[in-house]
Amino acid sequence: MPTIRILSDRVANQIAAGEVIERPAAVVKELVENSLDAGATRIEVEFRHGGRSYIRVEDNGSGMSKDDALLSLERHATSKLVETVDLDRLDTFGFRGEAVPSIASVSHFELQTRPANGPGTEVVINGGKLVHVREAGLAPGTRTTVTHLFNSVPARRKFLKSDATESAHIIQTVRLYALACPATAFTLVEDGRVLFQSPSCNSLAERVAEIFGRQLAADLLPVEMAETGLKLSGLIGRPGVSRATRHEMLLFVNRRPVDSRTLNYALIESYATSLAKGRYPVAVLFLDLDPAAVDVNVHPAKREVRFRSEGAVRGFVIRAVLQALREFNVPPRAEAPDHLSGDPVDPEGRAASPFAAAAPTASAPYQPPPSVMSQPFRPFTSVPVARERATYIPASTAPTPNPRPQTQNLASASALMGWRFLGTAHGDYALFEAPGGVVVLDRRAAHERVWFERLQAEFAQGEIASQRLLFALPVELDAIASALLTDGLRFLMAHGLEVTEFGRNFFRIEAVPVWLEPADAETFLRDIIGLMREGRLDEKKADLANEELARLAAQQAVRLPAAVTETEALGLVARLFACHQPHTSPAGRPTHFELSKGELGRRFQR
Repeated sequence: MPTIRILSDRVANQIAAGEVIERPAAVVKELVENSLDAGATRIEVEFRHGGRSYIRVEDNGSGMSKDDALLSLERHATSKLVETVDLDRLDTFGFRGEAVPSIASVSHFELQTRPANGPGTEVVINGGKLVHVREAGLAPGTRTTVTHLFNSVPARRKFLKSDATESAHIIQTVRLYALACPATAFTLVEDGRVLFQSPSCNSLAERVAEIFGRQLAADLLPVEMAETGLKLSGLIGRPGVSRATRHEMLLFVNRRPVDSRTLNYALIESYATSLAKGRYPVAVLFLDLDPAAVDVNVHPAKREVRFRSEGAVRGFVIRAVLQALREFNVPPRAEAPDHLSGDPVDPEGRAASPFAAAAPTASAPYQPPPSVMSQPFRPFTSVPVARERATYIPASTAPTPNPRPQTQNLASASALMGWRFLGTAHGDYALFEAPGGVVVLDRRAAHERVWFERLQAEFAQGEIASQRLLFALPVELDAIASALLTDGLRFLMAHGLEVTEFGRNFFRIEAVPVWLEPADAETFLRDIIGLMREGRLDEKKADLANEELARLAAQQAVRLPAAVTETEALGLVARLFACHQPHTSPAGRPTHFELSKGELGRRFQR
């Protein structure tokens, strides 16, 4: 008897389901794609308990006859392909014929469908076994109901995340396809409550405003360019609008949501001079090209694509985005958290109103605010205050977590090292003469290291000073971000950032840490959510979470003045070398390097 045998269709489908159906959001994705391929102009998605107990997708598409309904449940049965060459002409979302039988094999599956000119059909399958087939009365279109997902494969069910997390992924999936097809009306219902109901929209901008809020839509610029065989359209963020992660870089190829390294790098490269290093743009971009020029059959989930000419596509995207940025009437500018430029300040050092004109004049040139780091290091108080601008609040009575030299001792501490301040170069760099040669100090990297260790110590001891804002800052988030933020509100409160829920997907920032400018609070909050999405800010792992938050906060806290005095420069050196790891920034960049006398002599051929 042979030891190798052919698997049954049921087992084969369950194995295939492990590749195609990773979580409830994958079920929704496949069913919504089928609805769009059927020409639906109205799609309704309903789910319960994160999709694990109930998912329903209903549309008004073309529907299926009884024979087609049964064939759709067979593996590799599809209406999209006949020959291999059809892959080069593919203009539909689905094509493999694997999704529906895979879903039916790991759930209780009900398919109700009716074509415009025929009777309706109901097919019920439980765990891959046919229960019954019968006629059903219903409107033209298709209704698919999936319950008890992964009950037949309990190992897969155990790896699902919380209901909130799975719900967020479903919501994000539906929103992506709503963006891909603005002319199609979408309704999303969670646990009997309508999350959003978007009618047919005339433009992408309308759909973005409905899904992500008018606050984000107002910060986007249109993109439109066409070359031979290529067309790019959509919306991109204004120069200065950025995020700490790539989650709001939404890219589509022939309407299909994709993850493409080529497109990601092209978009990031286009913003190289418009955003600070480590920041990512916001974009909703659609690339249309000949289906033969792109391979969508790379991954079972069909999220990855490969282009026949990667270089041509990359160059085209860069040209299109740069053209849109050049046409914007405000020159590109770097954004927080690098703070290469700050708020205008009056002679008393107070920040100007955010509604005041910010353009500098020839008679009154712009002067950045003085560096907070130039002030003596003392611990913060924890008493909230209300003022226009976050200020550094000293407290002479509270104990110091990690003692640091006071201002009067900083210069002398630096003198012990034998360093003599020479001046600055290109703003960010300080030059020193040392006994062994010449030292170049990256002021930003040094400040970030000092702030990082200071904040890390405060986070560990729970001694975070905050200030209550006179006017709460409203923030509108997408569903995934809202779910993550809701779960992390207590963690943020413990770190000086007070955020309250104000309706679904709406929040208010009530208080901020004293080192954070209120104008930067929303950006800082979105960056924190980005870390949460990547799993880098888990409050269950307190030490790692504090480290990640301190690293992000250090970038926000630094305010570099354009000019620096000798006392300030030497004071920074003393603070830096009082740190546990003075040689690198929190991001791992070197804080300084030394050119020895010998190296200088060799350079000058002595």
